[in-house]
Amino acid sequence: MHLAYPAVLAALLFSIGLYGVLARRNAILVLMSVEVMLNAVNLNLVAFDVWLRDTVHAGQALTLFVIVIAAAEIGIGLAIVLLVYRNRGTSDVDKLTDLADREEKAEAAA
Repeated sequence: MHLAYPAVLAALLFSIGLYGVLARRNAILVLMSVEVMLNAVNLNLVAFDVWLRDTVHAGQALTLFVIVIAAAEIGIGLAIVLLVYRNRGTSDVDKLTDLADREEKAEAAA
């Protein structure tokens, strides 16, 4: 197997995820885009591990570690997004700066 195929696929996946993080306003879609970016990194780790014929399989072990961390991140992130949606009625990232605005107004009033 050529290394170029998974590397190009990983680059495309990472680019799609980066676009999703930068262009989306919905917090859930931003979290999904981060997951796509992490999966692109995992694909690269496994592809280079196979290409280098590593006897320790460090790339695959690191991939498992990244998957575990990503699962914990998405669980906590989704819980935070659901609580914010319950309190504010929106999951729009641009509208989640209310707390900072309130603190600035409170400091300005004091």
